[in-house]
Amino acid sequence: MFEPIFKNVFESKPIVHCITNFVTVNDCANIILAGGGSPTMAHHKDEVEEITKKSQSLVLNMGNVHEVDSMILAGKRSNTLEHPVIIDPVGIGASKLRNETFFKLSQSIQFSVIRGNISEIKRIANEKGVINGNSMTKGVDADEIDKVTEDSLEETVEVTKRLSKVMQSVIVISGAIDIVAYKEKAYVIRNGHPIMAQITGTGCMSTALIGAFCGGNPNNIFEATLAAVATMGVSGDIAFEKMKRFEGGTMMFRMFLIDNISNMTLGIINKGMNIEEI
Repeated sequence: MFEPIFKNVFESKPIVHCITNFVTVNDCANIILAGGGSPTMAHHKDEVEEITKKSQSLVLNMGNVHEVDSMILAGKRSNTLEHPVIIDPVGIGASKLRNETFFKLSQSIQFSVIRGNISEIKRIANEKGVINGNSMTKGVDADEIDKVTEDSLEETVEVTKRLSKVMQSVIVISGAIDIVAYKEKAYVIRNGHPIMAQITGTGCMSTALIGAFCGGNPNNIFEATLAAVATMGVSGDIAFEKMKRFEGGTMMFRMFLIDNISNMTLGIINKGMNIEEI
C-alpha cells in the first residue's frame, strides 16, 4: 500500500527542520534519522528562514512556546516554498498561553498536518466552531473522558473530517485508536501499545516521523501521513513484544521503538498494520 511513500523517503533522505521542545529534541532527531530523513533543530529567529529554505519539511512543536516568532518566520517561508508544515499543538487547552500560541500560529501559517491527542484536537475543533463543548488537556496527555473508543469512533471521525475541511489540513488523532483524516477521507489504525503513553515524547516522535515522510512525499501528504502513523504503531507493537522477551521496562521499549523504525520494511508494515478506511 505504501511502497511509493517508503521509496521516496529513502531515496530523497529529506531534511526535516524541527522547532521542537527541549524535553524530546533528541528523540525527535533520532526518529527522523531512523525513518530515513535528516534532522536539523535550528531555533534562533535569525537563522530559521535560511535553514528551512534548505529543508524539505518543517515540524513545529508547541512544547516549545518560547520560539513563537521563529516558528512564524519558518512557517511563512515554508508556505512560500510549498514545503509541508506539520504542527503538534502540545498542551493546547492546558493554559491561556498555549491556546493563544496555537491560534497565533494558525493565523500566520497554513499547516499541512495537525497531529495531536484527542483532547488537543477537540480543543481546536471547539474553538473553530466544529463542535460545542470544552476539552481540556492534563499537561500533554489526553483527558480520560475524551479518549476514542469503538463507541465514540464514528462521531470522532466525523468531527475530524469537518475540522480538516475548516483547517485545510490533514488531521491526526493519536491514541489507542489512531485516526487520520483529510476532508472526506479517513482511516483508523489499530496498532501500537498502551505502554507508549508511559514514554515521554512518543507523540512528538510521531509528529517528527510524519515530517520525514511528508518531506519525501510533498505531493502526497495524506498517504505519507498515513504511512508514518502506521509505521509508528507497528513499531510499537513489535517493541512491546521484544521488551517482554527481555523482561524489560519503559526505557527498553523506547530503545526498541526507535530500532524498529530504523529496521522497518514494506513487508513488515504490510504484515503488521491494522488499518481500515471508515
